[in-house]
Amino acid sequence: MTGAVRGSLWLFLANLIGKGGQVAVTLVLAAFLTEEGLGLVALTVSLVNIGQVVQSVGVYDVISRTGLDPRRMAGTLLVLSVGTGVALALLLVSAADGIAAALDAPQVAPLVRLAALSLPFTAAAGVQMGLLHRDLDFRRRVLPDAGGAVLGALTTIGLAVLGLGPSALVLGLLCTAVAQPLLGLLAGVRVRPAWDADAAAEALRWIAVVGPGALVAVLLVNVDYLAIGHELGTGEVGVYSLAYRIAWVPYIVVAVVLGGVVFPLCAKLVRTGERDALPQAAGRFTHAVLVVTGGLYAVAAALADRVVLFGDRWAPAALPLVLLCGYGLGFGLLHLWYQVIRAAGHARRYLALELTHLVALVAGLALTTRYGVVAVAATQLVVVWAVVPLAWLVLARDGIAPPGLARVAATVALGAACCLSAGRLLGDLFGPTLPGVLGEAAVLVLGYAAAALLADRRTVRELREVRR
Repeated sequence: MTGAVRGSLWLFLANLIGKGGQVAVTLVLAAFLTEEGLGLVALTVSLVNIGQVVQSVGVYDVISRTGLDPRRMAGTLLVLSVGTGVALALLLVSAADGIAAALDAPQVAPLVRLAALSLPFTAAAGVQMGLLHRDLDFRRRVLPDAGGAVLGALTTIGLAVLGLGPSALVLGLLCTAVAQPLLGLLAGVRVRPAWDADAAAEALRWIAVVGPGALVAVLLVNVDYLAIGHELGTGEVGVYSLAYRIAWVPYIVVAVVLGGVVFPLCAKLVRTGERDALPQAAGRFTHAVLVVTGGLYAVAAALADRVVLFGDRWAPAALPLVLLCGYGLGFGLLHLWYQVIRAAGHARRYLALELTHLVALVAGLALTTRYGVVAVAATQLVVVWAVVPLAWLVLARDGIAPPGLARVAATVALGAACCLSAGRLLGDLFGPTLPGVLGEAAVLVLGYAAAALLADRRTVRELREVRR
């Protein structure tokens, strides 16, 4: 557990730097782009994200689980993933006009062609990350992950200031993709192309079960953009995208970090015959996700109306942001639990949960998208919290459910209530400026932390143990 916690801190650092760059990019794009421009960027990134998952289809996790030589497995996966990435890049380049026509957004075609070039590079970087995850060696991940993100963010910000519009982010995305495998080599993560029939067979067996789940997972976080773009236009995509990007930060910085540690940790516990330790491990990380992201989302919801700092044109994003904060908390919880379910060897149950979520979301969006982005955000919130109890039942059925959830949920609820109440009381004391928002956010964070400490000292002790 100590190695996992130390690894989570390094992974947190990498994500903090990388996602901090993304936050800076979001602020700059909101200031320099129109709603339509940000919408074009969001649609392009959504399509590339789907391509990135298709080229990997969950095979990087095989490196953490395999009993074969991990280096031979990594070399085989490098051939598979990079080859698939090249094929997908060619497909997207040739199909860009058709995709743009389907989305009724002709301006997106050249952006898709440019962004597609990133796919082979992200495939190579993904294999490098798989090796590091197997050994819980997240320290060496900081250079390629955070370094590549910083280079991409600086590229995007500089080009946006120069007036390149939506192309600025796509060029920054390409810069990040090219830099990551090169920086991985500098960090000492060298993967030589190889081909091992046994490794390929094991990878394909894993793809058959987990691959569809990985594709479903990426559709879950991109289908809303596609639905809004098709039904409401790129301007509404831009408004929704700003709210979603802000609400996505706590999930990425906390839930994804801890989920990245939980999977190899739990896989190791299963490999070494320590399956009885799974509930305790799942419980500690679940508590950390709930308490930390719960506080961050409470602060974000309390400050939602401050999106007008980026311009009055973004005022319609405030209410969707509040709803998406609740969605992000539930989605982060599901993400963590899915890592435990998959590591425990129940990939088919994970796939069933993901498919249930996707079907419910698509059905909901088909009914509500026409009513605007607020309705879309509300649909996301309702559907994700309908799936949470189903995931808990799967964990409970296998005897790996995290204990003490009711206590932690009460802690988060009390802290969030205090935070939101303080936001209403203190809103007029801080001016509608960036320093004022930062000051108000600091006060709200302290208020949430104080309420959580008073409500449940046991949870705080557990968080201290995780920190140590």
